[in-house]
Amino acid sequence: MSFGQWLALITLVASLLLLWSLREAIMLLFAAVVLAMALCTLVGAVERRLAINRPMALLVSLLAIAVVLAVGTTAIVPPFVAQFSELVQKLPEAWQELLSLLHQGLESISRMLYGRSDGGLSWLQNLGGSVRTSPAIASGVGNWTFRLVGLVGNVGTVLLKTLFVVAVALMVAAQPTAYREALLLLVPSFYRRRARQVLLQCGEALSAWMGGVLISSLCVATLAAIGLSLLGVRLVAANAVLAGVLNIIPNVGPTLSTLFPMSVALLESPWKALAVLALYVVVQNLESYLITPSVMHHQLRLLPGLTLSAQFLFTVLFGPLGLVLALPLAVCLQVILREIVIHDILDRWKAKPKSAILERLSEAIES
Repeated sequence: MSFGQWLALITLVASLLLLWSLREAIMLLFAAVVLAMALCTLVGAVERRLAINRPMALLVSLLAIAVVLAVGTTAIVPPFVAQFSELVQKLPEAWQELLSLLHQGLESISRMLYGRSDGGLSWLQNLGGSVRTSPAIASGVGNWTFRLVGLVGNVGTVLLKTLFVVAVALMVAAQPTAYREALLLLVPSFYRRRARQVLLQCGEALSAWMGGVLISSLCVATLAAIGLSLLGVRLVAANAVLAGVLNIIPNVGPTLSTLFPMSVALLESPWKALAVLALYVVVQNLESYLITPSVMHHQLRLLPGLTLSAQFLFTVLFGPLGLVLALPLAVCLQVILREIVIHDILDRWKAKPKSAILERLSEAIES
């Protein structure tokens, strides 16, 4: 290799290492872009419906969001916080009840098989007793719950990152075309027109995904609230809100949202916990096979295997933020791979013509 080639290789490796060191900042920028796309979708709808210019539509949209947040903060957040705190405190009791049921079931099986029980399963009761008598269990479970949603660390740093994402999203939503054209300057001139089309398709896919997720999450929360109310399970508001919020994270979210209402129902009776499990299975099947196809029929559909792979890969690479942003990242990557890698490169890759010797050789073999 020549000196120039070595220099180009070193520059490429250094650039990749620099991007890897800035991966958290890049993910925050992508989160701001996703939030900006949500604002642009809302602003565009307001601009068309009210026939006003974009700055006024952005102002109306922000005022509407502020009103919704204020109403939700005063009407939903206080009961949710109270019920969620009670829910966390009940988890140790539910764990003890589960161990007790497991102990009784295993003792019954032992009696059926051997006609007696030698008491070898008493460690289950001791484990349940240690969970019940530990005074720090509730706070420990609460701390781990907050870690699951990414609220660990310095509160000031989290608030600063949130303000950064919101500020960048507002700037991009105010002038999306200007920022898109500035980004296109990094693309070679012969490919800018095509890159503009790909970016627009990514934006449309993100808008469709966010709209569909919002509608499906509201439907899941409503169905969960109705079902839990009919079953007589306590803490309906907290469990319904958790079901709707965690529905944003496929595969992992619905599983986590099932644990909390089952824990509360287990304190009353085992059959009610099983009924809650059946309810959430029905709700998730309705969401997967009826609600989501109905509200996302124009959206880019992701295969379940690809969705799970994207969640695992982006969580390993980028941490909890990667898990939250796995789906929008996968949506954008699928558009980029389809339009650039497949359509622009692979579909235009033509095989070289055979030489005369190879053609004669193939004719000889065929004859």
